[in-house]
Amino acid sequence: QVQFVESGGGLVQPGGSLRLSCAASRSIASIYGMGWYRQAPGKQRELVAGITTLQTTYADSVKGRFAISRDNAKNTLYLQMNSLKPEDTAVYYCNRKDSGFFEPWGQGTQVTISS
Repeated sequence: QVQFVESGGGLVQPGGSLRLSCAASRSIASIYGMGWYRQAPGKQRELVAGITTLQTTYADSVKGRFAISRDNAKNTLYLQMNSLKPEDTAVYYCNRKDSGFFEPWGQGTQVTISS
């Protein structure tokens, strides 16, 4: 198993930026696909960004505003979020993508966009 610890969330005004980090308990170099997910109150968890060794993918709602990256040497996944909107408010999580299974979910990091 891999444990993930997400950090970097906070309260920002619309139009602001945040950079989320996801630290893994062991190497993620062998994990082909990783993703950032979010869950807003009363809604299902959704995938917002994914990264493999070949490409990055984004949900339409964040395309052009968010950028996912990974540093395998640091066992860390990142999500740069720009031009934030109130509808981006959610708890953000990282986990595997396209593996057919998930690791245990971490506690996530709360992102709140409000003026």
